[in-house]
Amino acid sequence: MSEWLVSIAGTPEGARLATILALISAVAHAIFGALQKGRHDPWLTRGSIDLWLAVLSMPIALFLVPWPTAQTGLILAGAFVIHFGYKLTMALAYEKAAFTVVYPVVRGTGPLVTVAAAALIFNEHFTVTQWLGVGLLSGGILLLAARNLTEEVIDPRSLKIGLSWALVGGILVAVYTTYDAFGIRSSADPFTFLAWFFFITALDFPILAWLRYRRMSARPTAAPLLLRGLAGALIAYISFGGVMLATRLDKIGEAAVLRETSTVFAALIGWVILKERVGPRRLLLMALIAAGAVIVELGG
Repeated sequence: MSEWLVSIAGTPEGARLATILALISAVAHAIFGALQKGRHDPWLTRGSIDLWLAVLSMPIALFLVPWPTAQTGLILAGAFVIHFGYKLTMALAYEKAAFTVVYPVVRGTGPLVTVAAAALIFNEHFTVTQWLGVGLLSGGILLLAARNLTEEVIDPRSLKIGLSWALVGGILVAVYTTYDAFGIRSSADPFTFLAWFFFITALDFPILAWLRYRRMSARPTAAPLLLRGLAGALIAYISFGGVMLATRLDKIGEAAVLRETSTVFAALIGWVILKERVGPRRLLLMALIAAGAVIVELGG
């Protein structure tokens, strides 16, 4: 399969598959974000997810795929640092503000920076029509966050802190999207990079979560937390793996923009599952986000 994926990169067939993978990744990432913000402490949830990612990925990395070269190993070390920073900011943001406020700010900031970075680093350029689509999508996402913000009733200081961390998280989304695309493109076997990526970048938060768990006076029951972590790990393979394969097959900017339709799915999850309010204005903004993604995809 690795040889087939490499062979269709940059072809119309590869572009079609990249679109499908990016959209599947969007749905999965919305579910992933909701899992981390759910009824459990976000630090513990992320630690449980990463524990399962490490356990499941280790035998694949060690025995089922070719070992990484020294160059790939160095790239993976950089990915560990970047993703640790991203996970840290997301946990801090979710700790302070609502899922429907934090998530759109993070996802709305990412596409603009990613598209600009892809132009500078990979010489990928968008047409004027595609930039219009990016503007509609990012603008719709940020307006959705602003709309959700007006209904927040938590302490203003906590809200400001949560939003600050969300902005940092959005910038780190752009950084890791571009960096991971460089990594998977530099690896001769994309599945080598993916297997080792999931293994190495999952080694940090289980330790942080365990230390936090030990300090808690009222510790949550471990079984439901571990079950949620297993579900999150399986979803993470689809979410992060899907978008990385999409950037290997086609333009990084287009994959990044399509993935941010996850905000639409996140709003639906927040409404249906987390019981957060969604009204006609949000539905209109969700339609704007979707329209922006369509324009980006068709305007190239």
